[in-house]
Amino acid sequence: MKMFEKSSVHLREWKTQDAPDLTVAINNKKVLDNLRDGIPYPYTEKDALEFIGAMLSAPKDTQYAFAICYDGKAIGSIGVFRKENVHHFTAEMGYYIAEPYWGKGITTEAIKQMCSYIFENTDIVRIFAEPYATNHASCRVLEKAGFQFEGVLRHNAIKNGQMMDMRIPV
Repeated sequence: MKMFEKSSVHLREWKTQDAPDLTVAINNKKVLDNLRDGIPYPYTEKDALEFIGAMLSAPKDTQYAFAICYDGKAIGSIGVFRKENVHHFTAEMGYYIAEPYWGKGITTEAIKQMCSYIFENTDIVRIFAEPYATNHASCRVLEKAGFQFEGVLRHNAIKNGQMMDMRIPV
C-alpha cells in the first residue's frame, strides 16, 4: 500500500467547492461512530454546505476550523474550539479524515500543523482532545503528534446506546 507524503498534507479554510469531497469523507458509519452526535446520516451535500457556511462565518477568535487536504482534495476536517470563562486559554480539538486515508500519517501531520498554527497565532496555551477510549487509532494519532495521556473520563458519554469512557490527551 502506498504511503502518502506527509509534506503534501496541508490545512486551509473551507471552500463551498469542498462540499462533494466533505460529503464523501463523512458519509461513512465508521467515521461517524467515532464522532459526537448531531451529524446527520446519511450526510448530504446540503449538510456539507451548511457546515462549511457555519465554519466560514464562525467567530475567528473562538473557532478555528480547516479542511485537511491531500493532493488538492479536502479529505477531512480539523477544528480547535476555544473554551469559556476560566478555561478561556484552553481549546478542544476535533478531527476526522475519510477512511481511505486512515493509517497513513495524514491525521498526525494535520494535528501537528493545527497545533503549530494555534500556538503561533492565538493566545491559547492548552489544546486537548476527548476521543472515545475504544478509538485506539485516534488515541495513537494524538500520541504520535506529541499529546500526552492525562486520564480517563469514565462513563462520560453515550454513543450508539453504549456508555463510553473518553481519554484525555493534551
